[in-house]
Amino acid sequence: MGKLSTHVLDTAHGRPGAGVRVELFGIDAHAGRRTLIKTELTNADGRCAAPLLEGEQLRPGQYELVFHAGDYFAAQGVDLPPPQLRFLDRISIAFGIQDAAQNYHVPLVMTPWSYSTYRGS
Repeated sequence: MGKLSTHVLDTAHGRPGAGVRVELFGIDAHAGRRTLIKTELTNADGRCAAPLLEGEQLRPGQYELVFHAGDYFAAQGVDLPPPQLRFLDRISIAFGIQDAAQNYHVPLVMTPWSYSTYRGS
């Protein structure tokens, strides 16, 4: 069985994004709603301690990861506007899982003003 994992890299400081709050939502496109599945905090290596989903929990469907980047960078002492005016406060990545037997790794590479992601394995 496959698994879903993530990690965060803080390229503004050249280190893992430790202590980033990550929320995982399941998306029900037919009902037009999302359901919180799990909330995690990244460890010193910028990773969640365990896969977000694995085995029977990992099912085909639409998901969304929300990274609380603004709070993380504020805690790092980055001079940012108040939360309601941050350029990147929460970074949302919506993605689909087609084959639950595969591994899906969704990393986030971020600064206070930019981010990128890709599908890892």
